[in-house]
Amino acid sequence: MGTTTTTTSLDAGGEDRVMAAAQQIVKSLNTAKEVREDMLLIFSSFDNRLSNITNLIKKDSDSTGVRFDAAEKVILRWDSSSSNPDTSCHSLPWEDSPHEAAEYLSAVDEILKLVVDVSIRSDNEIMDRAEAAVQLAMSRLEDEFRLILIRNTVPLDAEGLYCSIRRVSLSFAVNEGEIDEEFESFGEVDSVRGCFHDRGASLGDDLCVDLINADAVVELKEIADRMIRSGYEKECVQTYSNVRRDALDECLVILGVEKLSIEEVQKIEWKALDEKMNKWILAIKITVRVLLSGEKRLCDQIFNGFDSIKEICFSETAKGCVMQLLNFGEAVAIGKRSSEKLFRILDMYDVLADALLDLEMMITDEFLCSEAKGVLSGLGEAAKGTFVEFENAVKSEASKKPMQNGEIHPLTRYVMNYVKLLVDYSKTLNLLLESDEDEEDDGLQSEDSELETTTPFAKRLLLLISSLESNLEEKSKLYEDGALHCIFLMNNILYIVQKVKDSELGKLLGDNWVRKRRGQVRQYATNYLRACWMKALYCLKDEGIGGSSNNASKVTLKERFKNFNAFFEEIYRIQTGWKVPDPQLREELRISISEKVIPAYRSFMGRFGSQLESGRNSGKYIKYTPEDLENYLLDLFEGSPLILHHMRRKNS
Repeated sequence: MGTTTTTTSLDAGGEDRVMAAAQQIVKSLNTAKEVREDMLLIFSSFDNRLSNITNLIKKDSDSTGVRFDAAEKVILRWDSSSSNPDTSCHSLPWEDSPHEAAEYLSAVDEILKLVVDVSIRSDNEIMDRAEAAVQLAMSRLEDEFRLILIRNTVPLDAEGLYCSIRRVSLSFAVNEGEIDEEFESFGEVDSVRGCFHDRGASLGDDLCVDLINADAVVELKEIADRMIRSGYEKECVQTYSNVRRDALDECLVILGVEKLSIEEVQKIEWKALDEKMNKWILAIKITVRVLLSGEKRLCDQIFNGFDSIKEICFSETAKGCVMQLLNFGEAVAIGKRSSEKLFRILDMYDVLADALLDLEMMITDEFLCSEAKGVLSGLGEAAKGTFVEFENAVKSEASKKPMQNGEIHPLTRYVMNYVKLLVDYSKTLNLLLESDEDEEDDGLQSEDSELETTTPFAKRLLLLISSLESNLEEKSKLYEDGALHCIFLMNNILYIVQKVKDSELGKLLGDNWVRKRRGQVRQYATNYLRACWMKALYCLKDEGIGGSSNNASKVTLKERFKNFNAFFEEIYRIQTGWKVPDPQLREELRISISEKVIPAYRSFMGRFGSQLESGRNSGKYIKYTPEDLENYLLDLFEGSPLILHHMRRKNS
């Protein structure tokens, strides 16, 4: 009895194992339906325990059919083209019913799973229905994918974004006084009068914005996953890139970037172009650092697991807005060169150079990166060419109208403020200029020892300021008055020295350069004293008076005092109208004059004054005390012409 029980148990266990093997065979067979059925009938003839395998086949087939019919019904329910109004729906379920959306995706998954099932693949009728259902589902999913993308796009909040940006501005006042229209020929100086040059905004490293509502990303990924697994990746990518490309175009509009042809850009007047260049600079920063990095992150989330598709999708999305920005950059690069454009061009070059590093990391499209490099190179050439134009303008500026009061020339103000700002671009300019052979090395030989640095920009800067100094020397020759000639050069050279000394220019040109120019200012001061006061001081010398101090010729003395008074009053009348803007230089000049004139006058008065004071009309000749003269000297170089009204009158 024990033996019988054991045998029965073994038989039952063996039957289970056989049935399990049969089920596995049924699932794994990959042959035509007729062949599969014949093979299974052969199996059933080997052992009575396999007689139920036909039922197994029938049961599996029935189950598959039921599952397919149910999934197909869900797909067809949302067929907007269906002729049955009771089974069609003209809106997709995602927006209003997450449950029905999940049901629809499950139906798609079921059909995709059953399509690879042996029992369906061998049935042409079922396969035709399955392919039709998949095609219909993909059409519906494509529409829904587009709809979710559009409805969940987050508009760019430009104002909020600007508030998150750290503003860094550099003021560039090209003149500290009015620029006469006479000098408009120099680089359109007047057109940039009083403007401010803003190097633009600096973006924080953590700045980012949401491009799509976060809740929609999961839904988008679920749809993209089904479309790609169904072989509809092309439609998926095209839908995504079209919608997101339009969204990025709208972002550029919000940032103030217009779609302009190269011809249109080149016709824009400078003031309007400057504004557009500034907007472009900010747009490049925001587009690459914020928008494209956000798009890259979004593509990574939605197309996670499909690397090649992800790259194609991002490139297609980014291409439109990047090319629009590059087209503007190219238009600027090939446009007319004039000195006021240089800073904006350098800003554009710098921002694109920085952006290119990020673009190359994000975009695998070689064409797009090549285009960006080409525009960057073009902007670099434009910057170099514009710098050369500026150098030539400094050399050739040939206004013939002298500054009436000997003040700082507008050319000096313009150039020094210009180059002072250029120092902020030293790194970029060194990079751009180092590839060029310096054609003017010979011109540097006499000044070469002054340079404490030999960077390409420092050399060009030295040549530029030397050209300015040469131009000023020529302009000083317009003055017939030798003293005013010296005042003009003193004012202008000192202004140049101060701009160099009080900025980064000093580090480039060095202390020796500054010391030499200060020496020039002192020499001009000496020349001024010689040219202006020599005749007046000659009147205070003993030569030609005749006799001793007690027995000098009164006629000669009267003539000397009279001439001195005339010289002094003429100098006072003229030189109170001359302008020395720097208070320290103005004070030093007055002290130098006082040290030369006052002691000589006091000594002359001490030796000969008594001989006239006792006579009639002495006040006609001895008009001023030394203290009077010293006080009157304080009125010189203020830029307001005065006439001397002496108060001293002496009658014997």
